Amino acid sequence: MMKIYKSNEDGQLALCEKIEPGVWIDMVNPSSQDIHTIVETLKLDADFILAALDEEERPRIEIENEGQGLIVVDFPMLPDEDDYIYETMPLGIVFCESAFITVCLKENPVLRMFSENRVKGFYTQYKSRSILQMLYKNAVLFLQYLRQIEKHSSRVESELHKSMKNKELIELLGLEKSLVYFSTSLKSNDLVMEKLLRNSFFKKYPEDKDLLDDTLIENKQAIEMAKIYSDILAGTMDAFASVISNNLNIVMKLLTSITIVMAIPTMISGFFGMNVPIPFLAQNPWAFSLIFGATTVICGVVALVMGKKKMF
Repeated sequence: MMKIYKSNEDGQLALCEKIEPGVWIDMVNPSSQDIHTIVETLKLDADFILAALDEEERPRIEIENEGQGLIVVDFPMLPDEDDYIYETMPLGIVFCESAFITVCLKENPVLRMFSENRVKGFYTQYKSRSILQMLYKNAVLFLQYLRQIEKHSSRVESELHKSMKNKELIELLGLEKSLVYFSTSLKSNDLVMEKLLRNSFFKKYPEDKDLLDDTLIENKQAIEMAKIYSDILAGTMDAFASVISNNLNIVMKLLTSITIVMAIPTMISGFFGMNVPIPFLAQNPWAFSLIFGATTVICGVVALVMGKKKMF
């Protein structure tokens, strides 16, 4: 899918029918025909477009002398309904003299904010500023999702206090994995921002320089938040693992104590069940009651002793 946008004088995006100077081309999982059209029309290197369509592509920046360049960053994605893992996907931003293109495999929540006119001061004619605005919103989205992960983990922890089921532990493991993905992507994005800071193309105007600085600050804040949440979640997982193990030990200790107490009647009944003469009780009509009473007293004494030793 490919859409072409251009800002009007009021800063509102409008769809265009054809490629013209000052447009933003948004490509989501484009077809080979769309890629061929863009490459031929704008005289771009096809590898720039194809790079962002590789799920394993790492964040990087590549700028050529002909005024063309590629910026690849990772953007966050919400998990599926049946999953608990936030993921990241590569987003490619290709720019040339007359336009800039965004390329990704799946619909991007960052780009959706721009296409739906929810970002003020976005003019496609200003390529460098538009690209920096997208990178800034991408860093802000990481922060939003990190706060969601923190709230999700707090909710799961409160449920885990009550249930101690595998479902909650699996959710926490998924969130921990999400934080690892976020931390890795944010650090890679930070390297890209640092390279942009040294590039003159993105420092032509003071507003662009300030926006790039703000983007770097937001990205570094997201890195710190991801590290803090990851450390907290790792400590929580270790604590709950110890709690679950301790609870299992308590249950096993209780069952063992009950087994010991219940073994006493079995042993006594086994002795008196042998086919041998029993002195004093052979002809006694109260034999069963005496044996039952003695067994009960012995079990009670054993249970009392074990209780005092905190074996229950």
